[in-house]
Amino acid sequence: MKITTFDPLITSAKADEAIKLFEELGFKKTHTPTTALETTDVTSTRMKDENGFHVDIAQWDGLPQDITLIRMNVDNFDEAYEILIKHGFKNNRGDGTINTKSVKAATMISPSGFMISLIEHIKK
Repeated sequence: MKITTFDPLITSAKADEAIKLFEELGFKKTHTPTTALETTDVTSTRMKDENGFHVDIAQWDGLPQDITLIRMNVDNFDEAYEILIKHGFKNNRGDGTINTKSVKAATMISPSGFMISLIEHIKK
């Protein structure tokens, strides 16, 4: 299993405010996809600064407060998932995953409470 992306992911009901802050810190938008989930659409904005640092900011309506996770893209979701489970992580969807045409994903919560957004991009 290879990790292809590893950076902070901020989910917020007010993503535009966080995006503005990071733009003022020198980050520029590089990618803004929208994913349709069962209950809502989530728009994620990927940002990068001149040093190559990334931050992802996702608009998630209805959140009572911002949530910060680690975004970890991998080339083998199932292998990464098993490693995290072995280390006591729990999937916030039970055993379910988000499955779209382009991604397989799950939010994994560590025993101490930090979260990893585990994602495999589906390539055709």
